[in-house]
Amino acid sequence: MNADMRDPSPSPAYRPTVAEVAGILRPHANLYRVVPPVYQTQLLASLAEVWDPRHRSLLDIGGGTGILAEAMRLVFKLDRVVSVDVEDRFAPGLGIAVATFDGRTLPFADASFDAVVLNNVLHHVARADRIPLLRECRRVSRNPVYIKDHLARGMLDRFRLALLDIMGNVPFAGMLRASYLTRSDWQDLAAALGLTIVAENTGRYRSGLFSQLFPNRLEVTIRWMPRPT
Repeated sequence: MNADMRDPSPSPAYRPTVAEVAGILRPHANLYRVVPPVYQTQLLASLAEVWDPRHRSLLDIGGGTGILAEAMRLVFKLDRVVSVDVEDRFAPGLGIAVATFDGRTLPFADASFDAVVLNNVLHHVARADRIPLLRECRRVSRNPVYIKDHLARGMLDRFRLALLDIMGNVPFAGMLRASYLTRSDWQDLAAALGLTIVAENTGRYRSGLFSQLFPNRLEVTIRWMPRPT
C-alpha cells in the first residue's frame, strides 16, 4: 500500500440497498428470507462513510457466521477477505477464507491486510484483552483499523445496549457477555495504541418509536489511523 493510503478523507464507498444486502445474506441465513436486514445495511453504509475504496484486502475479526464479511467482500469489491473468530460458527458456502484464533494473537504476518475491521466485537472482549487484541490488529493492518461498536453514556444506555445485544445475537447463538465503552474509553484506547480517530459517524439504524427507545447515538463507526510522527 502506498503512502497516499494515509489520506484521512477518502471518497465514500458504494452504499448498498436493503434488497441488495438481503440478496447477499439470504443464501447463508434463512432469517433474512423473512426479516429485512435493515441494521446490517446501515452498518455497511456507515462503514462506507469512513471506508477507503482503494482497499483490496480485509481481515474481519470476530466475524461470527462470516456472512457480514461476505457482504463486505461484495459491497466493497474486495479481492481477499479473511474472517476469524474464537469459535467455528461460519456459514458454509462463503466466498471468503475463515479461521479460528485464540482471541488475542492473530495468525498472520505483519502488514498482511490493507485494513482490519471489528463489527460489534470489542464490547464483548474482556477489558484486559482489548489493548493486546488491538495491537495485533494494528500489526497485521497496513494502516487503518475500522471499528463499528457502541457508545454508552451511563447505566440506562448500558441496559439499552444489553437488550439490543440479546435481540441481535440470540438468533445466531452469538455472545451476550458485554462491557460497553464510553467516548472516553475509545479515546483512551486510541491513545494507548498510538492511533488517532480520523473519521466517525453514527447512522440511522432505527426509526420511529424504536429509535426513541434505542437512540441511534448508541451506534458508532470509527476509522483509526496511526498517529503522525
